Amino acid sequence: MPPASRGIGYMILAVSLFGCMDALVKWLTTGYPVLQIMFFRSLCAFIPILWMVSRGPGGFAVLRTRRLGAHALRSGFGLAAMFGFFSAYQLMPLADVTAISFSGPIFIACLSVWLLGESVGLHRWSAIVVGFIGMLVIVRPGPGMVQSGALIVVAATMLYALAMIQIRKLSSTEPSTAIAFYFTAFCVIVTGLVLPFVWVTPAWRDLPLLIGVGIFGGTAQLFMTRAYSLAPAAAVAPFDYTHLLWSVLFGWYVWGDFPDLQTWLGCTIVVASGLYILWRETMKRAPVPPLVTE
Repeated sequence: MPPASRGIGYMILAVSLFGCMDALVKWLTTGYPVLQIMFFRSLCAFIPILWMVSRGPGGFAVLRTRRLGAHALRSGFGLAAMFGFFSAYQLMPLADVTAISFSGPIFIACLSVWLLGESVGLHRWSAIVVGFIGMLVIVRPGPGMVQSGALIVVAATMLYALAMIQIRKLSSTEPSTAIAFYFTAFCVIVTGLVLPFVWVTPAWRDLPLLIGVGIFGGTAQLFMTRAYSLAPAAAVAPFDYTHLLWSVLFGWYVWGDFPDLQTWLGCTIVVASGLYILWRETMKRAPVPPLVTE
């Protein structure tokens, strides 16, 4: 099988695992604090991530770094974004959260102008504006926006974009495996420190679900990294949008949620804008593969 086809396959597997993880998180938030779920997500994700580091070029030597401060900044943004997304699952259907999060590339393109000094031409600025319009169609600004959780998802998506910007800066000297390792370690330490204050003893039937959140998330991160190593970003990144299909499927089957026409319309606009930005970036240079913050 050609490397590009294998890369696409790994990307589809990664997105499906993230979809399973999201559904588990939403299910668990009804009985457990978000910070406790995040602790299990990070701790259990160490299993596949350590395997990825050990099998990669250089082994554990790649973890040597002189940029702990930069790793901490990236991890702080990522941790805050994860908290926002997980919290939103308590308030919104899975598909709505996913649809709004698709505006991430739009925020990244916008913020890269000020934080990375990148030049953004008329075409990409136009796509950014159109993408924000699509996001507003989904969010539906108004008095109920805060109660619906939409504002939380928008804030989490912006924090995700800041994390991705920081990854671009780190990637000049740090391998992706090291970035994933330090992010996971940071999350374990921070959530572990607050865990005694929020701890709810898991029921035996829920313990495998809490462990599964981390295994699914860590394995998905491994598969996504593998996908970007096998194929160009322009080939695999569009398949990240299949995440919505899994969110719709789980949301409909488990909770009876199904996106309305306005959500589908806004999501279509946001996805089209994101794909156009990806294409323009690919024309200029190879984009840095994203490492998800979920």
